[in-house]
Amino acid sequence: MNVTEEFRAARNKLLEMRLDNARAQREFTWPAFTEFNFALDWIDAIARDPATGNNPALVIVEQDGTATRRSFSELSQRSNQVANWLRSHGIRRGEHMIIMLGNQVELWEVMLACIKLGVVMIPTTTMMGPADLRDRVERGGAHWVTARAEDAPKFADVPGDYTLVGVGAGSTDAEAGRPVLDFADSAGSPENFTPDAPTKADETMLLYFTSGTTSKAKLVEHTHTSYPVGHLSTMFWIGLEPGDVHLNVASPGWAKHAWSNVFTPWIAEACVFIYNYTRFDAAALMAQMDAEHVTSFCAPPTVWRMLIQADLTLLKHPPTKVVSAGEPLNAEVIGQVERAWGQLIRDGFGQTETTVQVANTPGQPIKIGSMGRPLPGYDVVLLDLITGEEKDDGELCLRLDPAPVGLTKGYYGDPEKTAKAFRGGYYHTGDVASRDENGILTYVGRSDDVFKSSDYRLSPFELESVLIEHPAVAEAAVVPSPDALRLSVPKAYVVLAAAYEPSDALAGEIFAYCREHLPAYKRIRRLEFAELPKTISGKIRRVELRANEVARHGSGGAVAGTPTPNGLGREYLDTEFLETS
Repeated sequence: MNVTEEFRAARNKLLEMRLDNARAQREFTWPAFTEFNFALDWIDAIARDPATGNNPALVIVEQDGTATRRSFSELSQRSNQVANWLRSHGIRRGEHMIIMLGNQVELWEVMLACIKLGVVMIPTTTMMGPADLRDRVERGGAHWVTARAEDAPKFADVPGDYTLVGVGAGSTDAEAGRPVLDFADSAGSPENFTPDAPTKADETMLLYFTSGTTSKAKLVEHTHTSYPVGHLSTMFWIGLEPGDVHLNVASPGWAKHAWSNVFTPWIAEACVFIYNYTRFDAAALMAQMDAEHVTSFCAPPTVWRMLIQADLTLLKHPPTKVVSAGEPLNAEVIGQVERAWGQLIRDGFGQTETTVQVANTPGQPIKIGSMGRPLPGYDVVLLDLITGEEKDDGELCLRLDPAPVGLTKGYYGDPEKTAKAFRGGYYHTGDVASRDENGILTYVGRSDDVFKSSDYRLSPFELESVLIEHPAVAEAAVVPSPDALRLSVPKAYVVLAAAYEPSDALAGEIFAYCREHLPAYKRIRRLEFAELPKTISGKIRRVELRANEVARHGSGGAVAGTPTPNGLGREYLDTEFLETS
């Protein structure tokens, strides 16, 4: 078999076993390629086949109702033109390109062209400013930048020896501080493309900056197989099949966008559907889902929480595959969606560094609040954080003998971080989980976020799951707050639902709710109403909240009436806690 046939055989084997995770874990083996190019060996093969070439591959609908539609054959042809055009301007295999585009057809054209050329992509959100872009150009070693023309002026203050490609009408060369190539000129290039060399399976294809929730963003390196082949596991998790229409709410520039808006649906020969909006409107989103016959839907917890504020029954034909990733999803949200759509949201766990490792897969009994079971191709173990021994409660790690195909090559330019993550024959995720008697894994938290209070180890996620069940709480983050007697106590930062205002009475109600639904050693002892600091990708920066608590309670003090430090909000204390302190 050639590589296309071998890849299709592996894909079809998983499709055949998609309702039987246990069998798939036993029987699935990763295809072992020495050479592979997703755009040339897979997308172009689909495009050449008369039975599949004209199938819809990408649909982008704007807020005003206008739509862009592309088949596999159209994307194959356009990416050939873009690749030829870039080559005519001197781009070479192995050079690095920052891609700073929105959800527009040019994004997919450029990505496929880069894969064909062997150019290393550095996807970047359009929300980045000059300071972050300087870091990306420098640490990413960028030789090329492709950006929306209106974003080109951001690079005027970004030094570096790189060529700037502008997409769309907008800036002048003077505004960008350097010549800007006009992407529109690529339309005149030849439609047939010949690669300059075979693509090695272990060649670098992607560099992704992480969202940096606890430290400076890491630069994750992926190859021409780790994502394009590794996302077979993600396809298995979602349950995608040929002909599905898949909607994934994710912004370009982050790994989840590549997961479910590029590789996973196209591995399955499904259609990627995008709905562009300036402000989230649940009713409008559901109307578009109905109009485009969306069969599969993936969204982060933030979007799910906004959706359940609306009337979910407005969606007349709910998708049959609904999943969530990014952060664990609370049981309350899962329950509301099940009641309205008749579908259980299935959580999945992965990282920028990997494809999906653990998930609730189609057809399997679901334990609400759990991550599910390890996916085919991933050998998952839990290691005690102190002894390193295998336990039923510990850091989630992956055995490296053999290493799963969907695992990062390492952290680009940082051998120390790479060695730390790959120590002892395991890849260390930095995430803590527990396993029950049925082998089902439940997320506990980041190893940096789990904390001790009175010698009990507490999971922020578990406490946040209880808080969010209170009708006044829209979002919550729990961190340790220093305490002289207990080492630390749980402190909740709470974002209120629209109809509620901060008050002593409401704080008392939330404390009472926690006392009713949590054992004494887990109860929230301090509370603050506040907006949550987040990364540009929307993840909560608990490191900032922990720093607030050190600033306020660094001495371990916890007395009523303590003045609020400058810059920090009002803190409410559980009266029962005060009585026993």
